[in-house]
Amino acid sequence: MAGEEELALLLRGTEQVHSAHELRERLAASRPLRVKFGVDPTSPDLHLGHSVPLFKLRQFQDLGHQAVLVIGDFTAQIGDPTGRNTTRPEVSAEEVRRNAATYREQAFRILDPDRVEIVWNASWFEKMTSRELLLLQRRATATQILQRRDFQQRLEKGEPIGLHELLYPLLQGWDSVMVRADVEIGGSDQLFNMLIGRDLQEQVKQPPQIVLTLPLLEGVDGENKMSKSLGNAIGVSESPDDIFGKTMSISDDLMGRWYPIFLGAPLSPEVHPMEAKKRLAERLVARFHGTEEAERARKTFERVFSQREVPEEIPEFALPGHEQPILEALLLIGAAPSKSEAKRLVAQGAVLIDGMRVTDPRSTVSLSDHPLLRCGRRFFARLKPERG
Repeated sequence: MAGEEELALLLRGTEQVHSAHELRERLAASRPLRVKFGVDPTSPDLHLGHSVPLFKLRQFQDLGHQAVLVIGDFTAQIGDPTGRNTTRPEVSAEEVRRNAATYREQAFRILDPDRVEIVWNASWFEKMTSRELLLLQRRATATQILQRRDFQQRLEKGEPIGLHELLYPLLQGWDSVMVRADVEIGGSDQLFNMLIGRDLQEQVKQPPQIVLTLPLLEGVDGENKMSKSLGNAIGVSESPDDIFGKTMSISDDLMGRWYPIFLGAPLSPEVHPMEAKKRLAERLVARFHGTEEAERARKTFERVFSQREVPEEIPEFALPGHEQPILEALLLIGAAPSKSEAKRLVAQGAVLIDGMRVTDPRSTVSLSDHPLLRCGRRFFARLKPERG
């Protein structure tokens, strides 16, 4: 691929680049670049949000470059403060190891395993002496680290910041030094940490890495960054039916924002929203399970929600607010006589929202898109917010 064409492909879909001319120069050197992406195994599953930079990493692989996947088994125990207004809860070393065991297999659903180098940052951080750790901290100032927007907001609100949180950007940056990264990719919220990596590399006389940021993926709630802890994520290892059903549950507005990220093109106004959403869901399933499973998941969804299986007349219920806890919603519409019974129905997998099975009794249901609630075989209800 010609140089400018390769550069244009790699920059497509990115939000910020530091810097494009440096990347052009590295590509012109005609050597495989070392492209880093780091992930902390704080939960057992990768989700679609993680897949955005992983697909960019795969682009670099397909152009002959070396992917370097950094598993933050050490940094996960500290906790990335990015985007947090409170200190992350501590994750044990045992839990991190258990979570990390699943990451490799899930990442290989996207990456070419023959062209990826997997490294674990505990392999260098656990060998650091106290003196070496103190010398690392001398490479940045507290003033520099506290410039982070996250920390500024917490200071303004009088919320505590742990000393270990101040250390996190340095540790992530030092990963780049240890793997001699030419490029680091990550979500737009990681820009500060990745620029620290550039600075540290310059200090040790390495060529500074090019930083590519990618858009953050909103979760299925359409409001917050996708996160397993918020219950708004779609895991890359979930079943084809679950991926398809959860994608079908997102709002039309969110679908419009997901289209450029996953399909590389804007949503066409000529395609009916329902068909457009099915196409998106099918493509996502195909990426992780193949086209055969994607076609089957679509047929299953269409069969379950065809006119033959969903009543023609469905009662509508207006509920207060813009969203409701699922247990409260079941009580208000008369699908369950008590909260304990509502919890039992959820635990049994008897409750579905727009085809997506609800399994967490703490989850909420958004009312803005008039979702279809199904409880058991015969109870159907269309939910909407009360006017005024």
